[in-house]
Amino acid sequence: MAKEITSRHENYSQWYNDIVNKAGLAENSSVRGSMVIKPYGYAIWEKMQAALDKMFKDTGHENAYFPLFIPKSFFSKEASHVEGFAKECAIVTHYRLKTSEDGKSVIVDEDAKLEEELIVRPTSEAIIWDTYHRWIQSYRDLPLLINQWANVVRWEMRTRLFLRTSEFLWQEGHTAHETKEEAIKEAELILDIYADFAERWMGLPVLKGLKSPNERFAGAVETYCVEALMQDGKALQAGTSHFLGQNFAKAFDVKYLTKENKLEYVWATSWGVSTRLIGALIMEHSDDNGLVLPPKLAPVQVVIVPIYKKPEQLEAIRQKIREMMNRLKEKNISVKFDDRDTYKPGYKFAEWEVKGVPVRLAIGPRDMENGTVEVARRDTLEKEILKMEDIETKIENLLEKIQDNIYQKALAFREDNTFTADTWEEFKDRVEKGGFVLAHWDGTAETEQKIKDETKATIRLIPLEHDREKGKCILTGKPSEGRVVFARAY
Repeated sequence: MAKEITSRHENYSQWYNDIVNKAGLAENSSVRGSMVIKPYGYAIWEKMQAALDKMFKDTGHENAYFPLFIPKSFFSKEASHVEGFAKECAIVTHYRLKTSEDGKSVIVDEDAKLEEELIVRPTSEAIIWDTYHRWIQSYRDLPLLINQWANVVRWEMRTRLFLRTSEFLWQEGHTAHETKEEAIKEAELILDIYADFAERWMGLPVLKGLKSPNERFAGAVETYCVEALMQDGKALQAGTSHFLGQNFAKAFDVKYLTKENKLEYVWATSWGVSTRLIGALIMEHSDDNGLVLPPKLAPVQVVIVPIYKKPEQLEAIRQKIREMMNRLKEKNISVKFDDRDTYKPGYKFAEWEVKGVPVRLAIGPRDMENGTVEVARRDTLEKEILKMEDIETKIENLLEKIQDNIYQKALAFREDNTFTADTWEEFKDRVEKGGFVLAHWDGTAETEQKIKDETKATIRLIPLEHDREKGKCILTGKPSEGRVVFARAY
């Protein structure tokens, strides 16, 4: 199977597509730009959902659900918001079909035109803040901390499975607060949650910072973000948290009665991550043999493959494996026994390797006699023979080592591919080679756009914490308040 996967160094884009295909994660659907997420890919998303959902609920957030359709007039209430999404919106104009006169096809019933067109949600600020107008009356209703797990539609022209599709799955949080300080604290809290999830669960080292005005979310006062570096040297945005100020509260007239009996507009945030994280997971850790998954997000953490020639050998192995599986499950380790008799062990080894299962156990008659098991790690492809005694504790420790090794490997790669540039020529050279480039920028949108036009590099983030080393802009030579992070990006 690995032979059917294109080498990363030969064609990185095709390598990515091959892994998505061979690992059985997703496929293109009959609807242009939309994907079918297969069970194995969706199982990864479910693991992500479960971890994030717990993090949100542990910090006081609740889940709700809001309509898929948003009246067009709602988008007109916040000008910068509609401008940011206008070119990506899918619009419902009619509500009924009818059979054509020749009876051979189905057509839109021209008499069933909607009085007001509906937008298929590209994001839910508009419909949610219309709802919050009814929900929020006084300070007793605040803070309002709501999250939604949903799908959204953004009509993309160039699509790529998980990374950019016309429809994708995500979570979107929308919160309302009494004060500006509370709202900013909320946006920064979620930024920390995203970074924690990326690093501890995904094994994905990230940088935290602020987006430049050019890259800011439409309608936001500030956009916080986490950025990761992929193996091809391009950056990938792994989550955003937005401080919305009072923009949406004013647009939808969401006021609350203060303790002093005064009416004030609330302060807002919104934040989200999507199935794009699966794309990040693939590109960050995988190799030319297929998918590599961090144990915490692997649908199957351990697969057991029996080696046998005779049916009676399989039955003896099966009994031993049942006992072993129960011990592993008691440690909350997800384990699968692959006893399919339609495939040989070599095929199974290759299949589970491509699928990125962290640990593979192989047991044959000789292992039964010796009380041993062959253990193969997916991250390093190393094998060792372990005693079956206390195997559950050994595997538990091994999974922790794999999780840490995957993160440390990615962190070392990022550090090896993070550079500083002080001149325009040095900057262009560094950008061409890939990686994060820390360089001075004069703070203007015009310079940012010129840099993007000439190098295809964008400001990925303005660091939250750094020494504010003053300098001169690499392009204009004008004063700079500090280095920012540039990269070409997905």
